[in-house]
Amino acid sequence: MTVRTPLPAHPSVLREREDDLAPHVTNMELFFDLVYVFAITQLSEYLGEHIGAHPVRVALQTLVMFLAVWWAWNYTAWATNWIDPERAPVALLMLVLMAISLVMSAAIPYAFDGRGITFAVAYVAIQLLRSAFMVWAFGRQTMGRNYAQLLAWSAIAGVAWVAGGFLHGDARLVMWIVALVLDLTAPMHGFALPGISGTPMEQWTLAGGHLAERMQLVLLIALGESVLRVGATFAEKTGTLVVDAAFLVAFIATASLWAVYFLRHAEHGADAISHADDAARLGRAGYAYAHAIMVAGVIVMAVAIAFTIEAPTATGSAAAAATTLAAPIIYLAGLVLFKHSVSRGQIRPPLIGIAVLVLLTPLAPLVSRLALAAAATAVTAVLAIAAGRTARVEPLR
Repeated sequence: MTVRTPLPAHPSVLREREDDLAPHVTNMELFFDLVYVFAITQLSEYLGEHIGAHPVRVALQTLVMFLAVWWAWNYTAWATNWIDPERAPVALLMLVLMAISLVMSAAIPYAFDGRGITFAVAYVAIQLLRSAFMVWAFGRQTMGRNYAQLLAWSAIAGVAWVAGGFLHGDARLVMWIVALVLDLTAPMHGFALPGISGTPMEQWTLAGGHLAERMQLVLLIALGESVLRVGATFAEKTGTLVVDAAFLVAFIATASLWAVYFLRHAEHGADAISHADDAARLGRAGYAYAHAIMVAGVIVMAVAIAFTIEAPTATGSAAAAATTLAAPIIYLAGLVLFKHSVSRGQIRPPLIGIAVLVLLTPLAPLVSRLALAAAATAVTAVLAIAAGRTARVEPLR
């Protein structure tokens, strides 16, 4: 039985929902994601090139840009839960968003230099254009009101983003952090405005299976950046035994991050959100927020891989040590939030993994980059093996 949204303003752009069947991911959505392959590459290169000079500042700058990139992609993934990218107006919207996203991504290396206003205006344009389209699509329906309030908050945050683009140095960083706080916390209070109540999460009629698939695909895109970095860095180095060992460790590290999530938790999580009564609430915490953390961990992993393969026997590099340990810690922290949010799953294994990685910190200045990477990889590999052994054997608890 096909369930149609009643009396929308423009039904021709909305998906038709069927009982117990999530909307399929379209080719247009996959094409749209290609821009974010470029964005992830830009972020990892920026972090790798600049973190050695000013670690804390560069880490914060990269985090701010990553969260903007993620929020632009995430809201688009949610929007295509309702609008149909195979319809001409929606396809046109997606192409326009792609073009603007490409401008935003191209500005990343200079976002805290001479192209801050370009980055900010592109980001704000993406958020405003998409939400305005959704208001038009839903008209006076409840979802139209929901998106109107989201549009208002995007405009409020947009003022801070554009203002930051005209500032310089740390002032820009602070202003953009304020803008991010406005963006990221707005869903937590339901996009409430002065005199206007928030939009309860149950009003967001999310098809959980579609969102789960979209998030899995973007995580694969991020992991693809790590694989690319493994191959590209290895190709530039003279083949020696120690470089070969670094290559092997880097590949196992990336494969372990894939396995610890996809061998078991991805399928269970998708099943949980597909049958949840509060799919939108689970989608916000377990996918919009948790997967952002995991993707961030993979981006840091790409930087750590480059450091390790470039100079596997080097010691004493704070940047190399920090990224080598931080990458799996960040990724596992996202996995903890995902398991807790989506299925109230057993979070002890990834928490133990995080604890072990923290305990490795004192060894960082004493051992080579390769040795530290091997130790960190051993932790995630054990978790991956455990996930593989329990896959399809027992339900996620």
